[in-house]
Amino acid sequence: MNASGAGIVVAVDTPDVGRAEVLAKSCRAAAAVKLGLEFFTAQGPAGVRRVREAGAPVFLDLKLHDIPNTVVGSVRALRPLAPAMLTVHASGGRAMLEAAQAAAQTYEEPPALLGVTTLTSLDADDTAAIGVRGSTSDQVVRLARLAQASGLAGIVCAPTEAARVRRETGPGFLIVTPGIRPASSAAQDQKRVATPTDAAAAGADLLVIGRPVTGSEDPAKALEAIAAELRGSVR
Repeated sequence: MNASGAGIVVAVDTPDVGRAEVLAKSCRAAAAVKLGLEFFTAQGPAGVRRVREAGAPVFLDLKLHDIPNTVVGSVRALRPLAPAMLTVHASGGRAMLEAAQAAAQTYEEPPALLGVTTLTSLDADDTAAIGVRGSTSDQVVRLARLAQASGLAGIVCAPTEAARVRRETGPGFLIVTPGIRPASSAAQDQKRVATPTDAAAAGADLLVIGRPVTGSEDPAKALEAIAAELRGSVR
């Protein structure tokens, strides 16, 4: 997919449901708003419903990772929230991934189940310290292949690995990339980052962008500026 086809997911990283609602309303032009573990821990299913009612599809980023039976129960328990996307850790193994995918298919409108590969906060030293063999890129590709073989819709990976994952998995497999920073933004706590245009050109389908949008005085304007940057990159 080229840059003109990449969508933007706004990461609403806050435990405050009121703030999350405001951001969701401001960012209705986004492909989705992403709610993570911090929000879910603070606000639970009721908070997710409130944000969903603000008008944007919800990407529920809980990174489920447990034995298959527990993950299946969790996926089923989330069914009333009707997320558009849902994450599990690809490192949970094939049995867990296949079971989670089967559970997701019981939804009235099944979510895109995404396997999280290697967190963007980790670099090669970090992955080596937890026993990963080979490069970070090798590990991401291994997990992407596993997720694809297990029937998942796609994976979450750093933009620095998007091009290689696209080559290895082919078209039609969803690549979602956090760690997106406009050229004027700092990397902050993420280590494997890229600009929106570079990530889209590498093959990413969805770009997860948080603080450059949510930390702006006008989130809607910031979102549109990034979208315009993407559109301009293919003129």
